[in-house]
Amino acid sequence: MHLLVGPTGHITHAGPTIAKLRAEQSLIGQRFLEVFAINRPRAVASMQDLAANVRKKLHLELRDARRTSLKGIMVPLPEDPDSMILNLSFGISIVDAVRDYSLTNADFAATDLAIEMLYLVEAKTAAMAASRRLNMSLQGAKIAAEEQAFTDTLTGLKNRRAMDTVLARMIAGGGSFAVMHIDLDYFKAVNDTLGHAAGDHVLQEVARIMVDETRESDTVARVGGDEFTVILPNIAGYQTLQRVGERIIERLEVPVPFQGQECRISASIGTVWIRAGTPAQAEEVLADADVALYASKRAGRAQQTFYAPELRRAANAEGPPAGRDSRAG
Repeated sequence: MHLLVGPTGHITHAGPTIAKLRAEQSLIGQRFLEVFAINRPRAVASMQDLAANVRKKLHLELRDARRTSLKGIMVPLPEDPDSMILNLSFGISIVDAVRDYSLTNADFAATDLAIEMLYLVEAKTAAMAASRRLNMSLQGAKIAAEEQAFTDTLTGLKNRRAMDTVLARMIAGGGSFAVMHIDLDYFKAVNDTLGHAAGDHVLQEVARIMVDETRESDTVARVGGDEFTVILPNIAGYQTLQRVGERIIERLEVPVPFQGQECRISASIGTVWIRAGTPAQAEEVLADADVALYASKRAGRAQQTFYAPELRRAANAEGPPAGRDSRAG
């Protein structure tokens, strides 16, 4: 960017880039000091003062509303020492100038350091955009990995790790909640007679039914081959739990069709209700739900049993329960 200033202090020529800064009116013919304010050196108030500071760095700004800052050096013209040529640059304000005046690299000489600064700014902008995209991608991958770590791949339900996390949160919160252990009756027979593909299909159908019969705030988890756990927060009484259990048992007794065959199962449920403010430990809550589940199995299956201390005493008197294989049948 450059200007020519005549002996009277009037601008006699303006380069195309500086002209863009005052596109609404021509700079030619205007008094230099009426267009530009000299901030440094502070003593410059006239053309005589300006002539005394040739070849010195000047700090200027346009007097219009944008107050664009510039830097420059003024030197006499060799063929006309009474006239001055002023070489201008934006300095560190180049980014604002490019934005405010829609400048491009065509507005600067190839050797102008402004080009290097523009390249650096462009490179920084591109790097920051790439960094944001990478961060978003990593964040998405992290969320997906965390979700996968807490999800049972076959049914899409939560897994045991997720169930443990939710149960710990329920206990720490001190509110009322319930835990249902649900074990499928006769599931082993489905696998043995119709194959594992049929068993997988049944498990997926069971998962869908359990989600249908519980609330969005409830957690349904598959914690074993044919074992499920439901955690239900904010439970006011046994009636709610009784209705949920009855609906699950009723729907799971409906045969599940698979490749022209019918898969027949049922469900046994053991339920523990923890009242608000009751101290609890996760291991004890799960153990109590398991005791109640075994009581349902021993009572004939396809029913729900609520935990009570006498169930544990009865279970201890009868000895350890049968293994998982016999219970699954």
